[in-house]
Amino acid sequence: MALHDAEANALIQAGVLALRGGDFMTARQTFERLVADGRADGAVLLSLAHACGALGDTEAALAAVDAALAREPRNLRALMMKADHLASTGQGPAAAAYYQVVVKAAASAPQLPADLQQAVARARAQCERYAKEFEEHLQARLGEVAAAQGPASARFTQSMELLFGKKQVYMQQPRLYYFPELPQIQFYPRDSFGWMDRVEAATADIRDELLAVLDEPSAFEPYVQGSPNRPSGGQGGMLNNPDWSAYYLWQNGVPVAEHAARCPRTMRALAEVPLARVPGRSPSVLFSLLRPGARIPPHHGFVNTRLICHLPLIVPPGCGFRVGNETREWVEGQAWAFDDTIEHEAWNTSDRTRVILLFEIWRPELSGTERALVSAMFEAIDQHRGGGGEWSI
Repeated sequence: MALHDAEANALIQAGVLALRGGDFMTARQTFERLVADGRADGAVLLSLAHACGALGDTEAALAAVDAALAREPRNLRALMMKADHLASTGQGPAAAAYYQVVVKAAASAPQLPADLQQAVARARAQCERYAKEFEEHLQARLGEVAAAQGPASARFTQSMELLFGKKQVYMQQPRLYYFPELPQIQFYPRDSFGWMDRVEAATADIRDELLAVLDEPSAFEPYVQGSPNRPSGGQGGMLNNPDWSAYYLWQNGVPVAEHAARCPRTMRALAEVPLARVPGRSPSVLFSLLRPGARIPPHHGFVNTRLICHLPLIVPPGCGFRVGNETREWVEGQAWAFDDTIEHEAWNTSDRTRVILLFEIWRPELSGTERALVSAMFEAIDQHRGGGGEWSI
């Protein structure tokens, strides 16, 4: 005969009291009756699981937990009981999967009671333990392969860091134009650019010309400037902010005659560089200044058909640069090239100004024809719109 609600509630209370009092058989029989009557919500099933577990009937306890999860897949208590059972029976990978779900589900849950907070902390610790064991297992096997085949490449090493959750995946996200099927490379290998040696060799000459410009603080202007023809998004606090300033030698595809004339050795050093040439847009070549305490917020570049190059000229301690999941420190005289359509940011926590020479080049994967087509495409866009379409770096 079916139970009335009042009878069911009374049985639930009686079962809970029996469970708390250690009368596990009475508790089991009470909750089994509720289940048979169709009153098997998550709380009843978990109480039944506790009673069966206390009586040593692991199979029945697990069946009750599974039934609870079938009804409430994100029930944290049921997930923990399932994970603990798997862990106790030596099923580590399966237990880890359940502990991970506990941690993820708890992250979006409202305020948890104290016992669940403790359970989540334990689940997190278990996840870390299993992850460490997993990593040690893989590294041991990979060490055997490396001993026979040679050391791992930098990109395979990064793949392992991504697999272990030590790094995050960042992809190209150009704000304006995406050229498909280009490799996702954050910092390009140094040996990809034979001309970079000659640019680096001119560091002292370039720095001397920079120092002369720095004698005139007004020569620099905020890198991010507003335009009456464009809406302003605030630019992360960088709009019209002199903390990030520029002195252009080339701007939007043309030399800045007066500035270029002041820096002839810098211009000569770049003579063989494959600057990305798009009429009205690029290249831009500039001394990029970041004042003490300033930070350039994370952002993405406009097009993935170019790379951005930095030649560090004045770099005090406490300056850093991140592209995707890789962070580097500038070293004076050592250049690099990176994909600015991958999220990147910069900072200067020192008490002195940081300055680099910044310029844009064609991506090496683009053929001559592709470069010509990209250039012609943007030129046609600007002609149609009746004006230049300069972008920022």
